[in-house]
Amino acid sequence: MREHALVLLRRGETNRSVAERLGIPRGTVGWWRHEDRKRRGETYVAPTDCPICTGRQFDLPAYAYLLGLYLGDGHIISKLKQHHLSVFCDASWTGLIDAAEDSMHRVMPMPRVSRRQRQGCVEVKSYSHRWTCLFPQHGPGKKHERRIVLEDWQQEIADAHPWEFLRGLIHSDGCRITNWTTRIVGGVPKRYEYPRYFFTNKSDDIRRLCTDTLTKVGVRWTVLARGGDPFNVSVARKESVALMDAHIGPKR
Repeated sequence: MREHALVLLRRGETNRSVAERLGIPRGTVGWWRHEDRKRRGETYVAPTDCPICTGRQFDLPAYAYLLGLYLGDGHIISKLKQHHLSVFCDASWTGLIDAAEDSMHRVMPMPRVSRRQRQGCVEVKSYSHRWTCLFPQHGPGKKHERRIVLEDWQQEIADAHPWEFLRGLIHSDGCRITNWTTRIVGGVPKRYEYPRYFFTNKSDDIRRLCTDTLTKVGVRWTVLARGGDPFNVSVARKESVALMDAHIGPKR
């Protein structure tokens, strides 16, 4: 049976198809393939559709959005037996969860994507060690404790698709809220409500990427310091909020 399986594998059949045809565990077929390659001196290179490694064209708007998500609530695990990109999404924003998964598929369709329910959030994971090629900002430590600079090719994508990049940033570390204030009109206090966008991140570099892009698309912003920490980027002017609503809108 082993020799029969190896003949099928050498013809190009997958581990799954051979296991199903012969009625044996897929892990057994995988081990036989590994031992056969080792005995024959073959070097196995895992297939990949990484745009950086293969030079293939890929979905640039989807990448700009995913880049924003990664800089906000994403990280990469790159260890001996663990390789995946994770983006953490608030469990209440089901549309955001779908968008995160869709963007991963659009950038690299081959890797498996899964969702893991955690307390109050959902972790969207794509399994490939090639994500470090697409996000060279990956490194040890927290993002706000190290330098974050885009590569030239990443900056070109963000410049070409600024609203997708901003949408990813806002969907990760931003929000659209309704502020209110009171004014005295005719001697009577009246309550006024108005929408406002916030982007909050401890990294000076990531906030600068956000504010530079806002400026490029004509959005006026200010820094709102709370407790002496300038972590909040605020967009409150009526015309700028309208521009953000037209291209981003509230999370869903």
